[in-house]
Amino acid sequence: MSNRLLLTSFQTWLPHQISNSADDLLETIQKQRFAEDSLFFLRKLPVNIELASRQVIETIKAIKPTGILCCGMAESREKLTVESNAVCQENCIFTMVDLNKMITCLADTEVSHNAGKFVCEGLYYEILKYTQANTLKIPCIFIHVPVLNARNIDVIQEDFTAIINFLF
Repeated sequence: MSNRLLLTSFQTWLPHQISNSADDLLETIQKQRFAEDSLFFLRKLPVNIELASRQVIETIKAIKPTGILCCGMAESREKLTVESNAVCQENCIFTMVDLNKMITCLADTEVSHNAGKFVCEGLYYEILKYTQANTLKIPCIFIHVPVLNARNIDVIQEDFTAIINFLF
C-alpha cells in the first residue's frame, strides 16, 4: 500500500474571519502535484471537538492513512508551529513524530508545547488518544498556521510541503 496522508482543517469561528488560514493553506497544497491519492483532505471541520473528532476518526477508519496532519489557524502566531503534545484535563499525550529532527529541514517553523486549549488541542488530543488506544502506528502532528500574507506565504508553503514529504 502506498503512503497516504490525511490532512484536516477547520471552518472559521469568529465573525471577523474571512477565511481560516489553515484551510487556505490546504487549498493551495491540494493544487500541487503529489502522487495520485497520496493526500486525502478533510477540510472545514466543524469548530466542535466532538463532531470534528468523530469525522476524523471515521475517516481514519475508512482510508487507513499512513500519517495524519491536522491544521488549525493561530492568528497570534507569526510562523508555522508544530505541536509536540495535547492536553486534556490532567492527561498529556505526545506525538510519536521526532519534531526536532523534522524542523532541522525547515526554514521557519518552530515546535510549540501549547496547542491552545481550544478545539485544535481537543481534536489533537482525541486523535492521538485514538491512535494510541488502537495501537495504530500512525504518525500524527498538529500544525498551527498563522494568518497568511505576502511576507510569509512562500516560506510557509515550502515548510508545509517539506513536512508532508517528511511524513512520507
